[in-house]
Amino acid sequence: MKHSILITGAGSGLGRGLGHCLAEQGHSIIATDVDSARASETAASIQSKGGTAQSFGLDVTSEASVAETIVKLGRVDVLINNAGLQHVASLEEFSTEKWDAIMDIIVKGSFLLSRSALPKMRSQGFGRIIHIGSIHSLVASPYKSAYTAAKHALVGLSKVLALETADCDITSNLICPAYIRTPLVDSQIADQARTRGISQEEVIEQVMLAPMPKKSFVTCEEVAAAVSYLMSPLAKNVTGQSITIDGGWTAQ
Repeated sequence: MKHSILITGAGSGLGRGLGHCLAEQGHSIIATDVDSARASETAASIQSKGGTAQSFGLDVTSEASVAETIVKLGRVDVLINNAGLQHVASLEEFSTEKWDAIMDIIVKGSFLLSRSALPKMRSQGFGRIIHIGSIHSLVASPYKSAYTAAKHALVGLSKVLALETADCDITSNLICPAYIRTPLVDSQIADQARTRGISQEEVIEQVMLAPMPKKSFVTCEEVAAAVSYLMSPLAKNVTGQSITIDGGWTAQ
């Protein structure tokens, strides 16, 4: 079955990668991003490869922007709450503005999108809400207080949604990947090198990949495979779960 999939933060990184992977499977992609030009680039790139995609500028922190976008759409079979922001700093140096921005994008944004998409999904009799969590939904790292708190909050939000949609064919789940080599992670490498006083190569080896027995970055394709499973009829009873792709990190 082919689905209409709305992806937030689809202008780059994992969001763009998921758009391409899922479009290649024949799904219709709704690429959204606060930067409408980048969302348009993602849609155009998908279309150039024979896929089906449209794009919208979307501020996930704005109730009005979210409502306006959902109203414009036909079916929304799958919502992927992917939009995110990272900031690396010690708690004593962490600005309130950065804290609020990270919480608003990751937590409030996922709440607003889920709330707006649910009526469509209920009327369709089908829906899949997939939150892109992180290894930091399960464990913590120093210098990432807001990001870790926000990604942990997604676990609770997803579980509540799972219970509230248990009366129909709608599920809510979290995918928790370890590090994916995206522009967001690349910026973290530089930030952590500066914060920790080590080289960028040492950040990759000693910080990012050190906790992973597999010693390998996760790929967009691996996350897309988890999305594909969660969308399938065989996953109708998989809800309120956190699917971890971490190279063995949390097995230790």
